[in-house]
Amino acid sequence: MTTTEMPAVHECTVSGCSYNHDGCHAFAITVGGGNGSADCGTFVPLNTKGGLDRVTAQVGACSRSDCRHNSALECTASSVRVGPGEGGHAANCLTYAP
Repeated sequence: MTTTEMPAVHECTVSGCSYNHDGCHAFAITVGGGNGSADCGTFVPLNTKGGLDRVTAQVGACSRSDCRHNSALECTASSVRVGPGEGGHAANCLTYAP
């Protein structure tokens, strides 16, 4: 799988992330977490906006090996959605499915 084949971050509704301004501007996100959550490990809660000029975000790595979209720690979903999670999780992969 090459970077042009990685799933895109189709939507991010996490308003407190430095990479999210009119879409995710990180080159790639990492999904991790535990206890049933799939946290966006790229979440950065700063006032400074960062990332690339163009919206090109994709899933770079996923350590949630229990997700049905995970194959050899690579995401096989066609695209992912990121949003606020429950219980204090600021940014979750909402496409995660155990």
